Amino acid sequence: MNFDNKGLIFIISGPAGSGKSTIVKKLLATGRFEFSVSATTRAPRPGEEDGVQYHFITHEKFDEMLKDDMFLEHAEYVGNCYGTPKKPVEDWVNAGKNVILEIEVIGALQVKEKKPEAIMIFITPPDAETLEARLRGRGTEDEAHLLGRLAKARREFESFDKYDYAVINEQESADKAAEVVLKILDAEEHRTSCNKTLFENFFN
Repeated sequence: MNFDNKGLIFIISGPAGSGKSTIVKKLLATGRFEFSVSATTRAPRPGEEDGVQYHFITHEKFDEMLKDDMFLEHAEYVGNCYGTPKKPVEDWVNAGKNVILEIEVIGALQVKEKKPEAIMIFITPPDAETLEARLRGRGTEDEAHLLGRLAKARREFESFDKYDYAVINEQESADKAAEVVLKILDAEEHRTSCNKTLFENFFN
């Protein structure tokens, strides 16, 4: 915790197959982060619960929230809308809690524009060959979809230099990658910009 008692916003992005979701789960298990649940207009999939994986809402409700500027970021994918509700994130930050946003690159850049203090972390395998091997190893997609994911990963890497940190997730080393993110958190909490209260009150 920093002297200003403000939480930090951590944006976690990376291509499919990077292992970012596994890393996020390990980070949440430390108790040092809250998780921002996105809203979506798509229907729940088997096993999904409202408020856990997503807030499942209607298109009308989404449009209403968008009109009222209630999202930090939003995007549309295959006819469905997705967005990060603003209020929970701001409430957690004001309460001194760190928040993780696991979102796509497009949304991440939107959040960074509205919240320049947000910390952007790009999770990636060590190389493209490893990424492809992981995606093929899933055995859940046909060749066309797999090639589509690889093409999307290439587009995501075009925004690589807009992120503050790159964390390489080696094979079966999600624990180590999570430790790196925790070290980033420790360092960020010691930034002078996060501890202005210390200096303002030091001699008072």
